[in-house]
Amino acid sequence: MDKAGERFQKETKYYRDRMSGLRLDWSSPPKPYKVYPDSQKIALPPPVSPSDTSLLGAIKKRRSIRRFADSPVTKELLSYLLWASTGISRKEAGYEFRTAPSAGALYPIETYLCVNNIGAIDPGIYHYAIREHKLETLRTGYHSVEVAEAALDQEMCGDCAVLFMWTAIFQRSKWKYGQRAYRYVYLDAGHIAENIALAAAAAGLGSCQIGALYDDEANSILEVDGAEESVIYMSAVGHPA
Repeated sequence: MDKAGERFQKETKYYRDRMSGLRLDWSSPPKPYKVYPDSQKIALPPPVSPSDTSLLGAIKKRRSIRRFADSPVTKELLSYLLWASTGISRKEAGYEFRTAPSAGALYPIETYLCVNNIGAIDPGIYHYAIREHKLETLRTGYHSVEVAEAALDQEMCGDCAVLFMWTAIFQRSKWKYGQRAYRYVYLDAGHIAENIALAAAAAGLGSCQIGALYDDEANSILEVDGAEESVIYMSAVGHPA
C-alpha cells in the first residue's frame, strides 16, 4: 500500500542539526499576484461589514451548511466575503498585507469563483484580482453541474450562490521553503477558508468547506495545469435553506 502521505510528513521534517542553507534568489522572486490582463473586469463595492455580530457571535453561529435556498447573495456581500477571506488589510513599508496569515507573506493561494446566484453578476467563472478588489471574468454561463461533479458529486456546490475555489501556485512558497512549502500552502488555504466561514456566519449566510474533489476535473474548470497551480480547497456559500 502506498504511504505517500506518511513519506511526505517524514521527509519534510525540520531537524535542528540538519537545517538546509537555502539561499533566496532575489533576482527572480515570485510574483505575488496572478492577473488576467485581457479579461473583462467587474468592480466590487468597498467592503463593509453587513452586521455588528461580534467575533464570539460569529464563532458560535458557524456551522457547515449543505442545503442552500434559491435566493441571491448581493454583490455587496460578495465583496465583503472576498475581502474578509484574503483582501488587502494594510500597506506597510511597500508591502501589502492581507486579512489571512501566510508563511513568509508569500501568499500562494489564488481565489476563483463559480458564481451561480449573485445579484448584478452574471453566472460564470471568475478570478479575484486582490490588488484591485475586482473580479476578472474567465467564462460566463452556468457551470453548476460540472463544479458539483468535480467536488465528488456534492450537489451543494451547484446549489449554493457562489462556490469559492482556491488554487495554490506552489512556487511562490517553494522559492523560500523548498519541499516544506507544501505544508504551509495547505495551512494558508485553511486560514482563508476559516475567514470565509466566520464572515459568512456574521452576515447571516451559510458555508461548507470542501476538501474532497476530483483534482483533474476541478483544475480543468479553471484551466490550470494541476502541477504549477492546482485546486486544493473549496467553500460553498449561500443563504441557508
